[in-house]
Amino acid sequence: MGDSNSPSPELLQSVLDPLLDDFEYWFVRSRQLLENENISFMSDQEQLDLLSRVTQAQSELSASKMLFTATGKQVGIDMATLIPWHHLLGECWRVSMRHRQSKQK
Repeated sequence: MGDSNSPSPELLQSVLDPLLDDFEYWFVRSRQLLENENISFMSDQEQLDLLSRVTQAQSELSASKMLFTATGKQVGIDMATLIPWHHLLGECWRVSMRHRQSKQK
């Protein structure tokens, strides 16, 4: 018997598919920025650290997407996994915005 508190596979798919795709898109964009630009307000070590965290998150995301697909998109992803990715992307967006602003001066 199914757990009545579990969301339906259709709901999981309609929410998680686009969410995971968004994470993937923004991690790729962040990684490109960190690999290809000299971020003037960050030390080399800070930039490498952020890049390392983005790369790690991409690996975690890839594994999560594979598990989600392998289970027929019937298993969700714990918020404890999603929240750090969200925070990391917020950090990347702030770096990107500040980098763009510094280039306009």
